[in-house]
Amino acid sequence: MSKEPILKVSGLTGGYSPRKPVLHDVTFGIQPGEMVGLIGLNGAGKSTTIKHILGLMQPHSGDVRIKGTSLDDNPEVYRSAFAYVPETPVLFDELTVEDHLRLTGMAYDVPDSAYTKRCDDLLKEFHMNPKRKAFAGHLSKGMKQKVMLMNALLAEPPLYIIDEPFVGLDPLGIRSLLERLVEVKRKGAAILMSSHILATVESYCDRYLVLHGGRLVASGTLEDVRKTAGDSASSLEEAFYRLVIEEGDTNGPVA
Repeated sequence: MSKEPILKVSGLTGGYSPRKPVLHDVTFGIQPGEMVGLIGLNGAGKSTTIKHILGLMQPHSGDVRIKGTSLDDNPEVYRSAFAYVPETPVLFDELTVEDHLRLTGMAYDVPDSAYTKRCDDLLKEFHMNPKRKAFAGHLSKGMKQKVMLMNALLAEPPLYIIDEPFVGLDPLGIRSLLERLVEVKRKGAAILMSSHILATVESYCDRYLVLHGGRLVASGTLEDVRKTAGDSASSLEEAFYRLVIEEGDTNGPVA
């Protein structure tokens, strides 16, 4: 595994108001071929962390780099190095499923030869071939989420940032997504996945980041997180509860 992380977050302190930070000195990295689970209670700071990585918020202090480049260094290179799937699908109602895929292919400079195969494979795997000509405004929420996921996977960037990807997906969609994530990870991509479904996170992620009150209270492999929570914690879920519930939520909600 490469020693140079694809995503490197260093000493990140930030939030909506300089006088009241949401995040406090958050530091972590994600290596090529690694899937990392970002977990925490509602209001722990997961969304704020993701917004800083996306460049939607300016850090109060600290640094975020993708493949060694910060947003300030080169915005175009920085943004082209990741694909983001939000919890709530955001599509153009007047465009078809196929239009969205074509638009993504153009935005990420996917060659025509590669685009055709990727598009056909994704439509088949996510069982969306019958809907390829359907307008986004006519799709169910689950189908819209599939379109978002297909767009991200079509781009094949070095980094995937996926926020609550299983919301609204049917069992076949969840299976297709997980199989694809395993595949892109094997090819060397880095994945940051935020999810409340801890059993799935434990089964598929290589390492975990536990946020609580805007601070990283545990990180590393399952063994690392268990040791931080107490060696008798037998699973990620039990370790998580010990870290953020049994101690009491003394920091209050953030974002």
